[in-house]
Parts: sequence; structure tokens; C-alpha cells
Amino acid sequence: MAYNRYQYETSPRKLQPVYEPQKKKYPKTSTGKKVKSKTNNTSKKAVKQNKKEHKKTVLYVGIAFAILFTISYRNAIISENFKQTNDLKTKLATMQKENEQLEVNIESSLNLKNIENVAKTELGMSKLDSSKTVYINLPREDHVETASEEVQIGEDKNWFEEIIDSIINLFK
Repeated sequence: MAYNRYQYETSPRKLQPVYEPQKKKYPKTSTGKKVKSKTNNTSKKAVKQNKKEHKKTVLYVGIAFAILFTISYRNAIISENFKQTNDLKTKLATMQKENEQLEVNIESSLNLKNIENVAKTELGMSKLDSSKTVYINLPREDHVETASEEVQIGEDKNWFEEIIDSIINLFK
């Protein structure tokens, strides 16, 4: 019946344990004070070790968070640049289509009949007749006139060189 903790009779009573826990006895010094045990020092070392491990864990988690944040930021920038390039490509495609349409319009308007119609209707022009032709007679002699002024070929001088030249001309 040592396995059960209660006695089965009219009123259950708790049985006393088979053993009694022993209290730690610290040796006393000659002055009557208790001597500190080594277990207290080891528990402080264990607490310090736990704190160090906790700090390392926090540091590793922080580094992992920073790396993941950097990667996600880089991916966000890449996706933004990709979107911009796609937008620019679509704009380029639309502008090229407009350019091709304008080239087709220009080629169709450069037709000789279209040019003749525009000249007649908008500008009031007409085709050249023999009655509208005016002939001019020019003599077949070559006339060369000599220049009445002397042509001076010289370099452009700045104000300092002009002052020096005027001083030199004074002494000549």
C-alpha cells in the first residue's frame, strides 16, 4: 500500500511519504557564517550562458530579418523597373504605329495629282502657257568689275594687341 497516497477507511487521510526530503546543510565557518556553495556560482554561469545564447539568437534573427528585408526591397525595385520598361515599350510601340500611319499619309499626299489639285484650288496657280513665257536677252560679253575698295586681310586683334600696335606705330 505504499503506492497509494490515500488510506481507504471511513475517512481518507493522506499517508506520510516514505522518505523525507533532506534539507541542504551548509558548512559553517569558524565565525558562524555559512559558506557559499559552488552550486550558486554554477547557476550564475548558467544564467550568463543562457543570456549569451539569447543574445546570439536575437542577433541571428536580426541578421536574417535584415537579409530578407534587403532581398524583398531589391525585388520591389526590380519589379518597379520592369514595370517602367514595359510602360516605355508600350509607348514606343504606339508611337511607331503612329509614325507608320503618318508616313503612309505623307506618301499618299505626295501624289502628283494631289499636288496639282492643291496648287490650283488653294494657291490659285495654273499651268504654264506659251503666252505667259517671257524671254530675256543677255549680252554674251563677260563683264568683270574691279573692286574700288582695298581688301584688308588681317586677323582680329583683341584690345590689348590694338593698344600695343598703336604704341608701336607712334614710334615709327
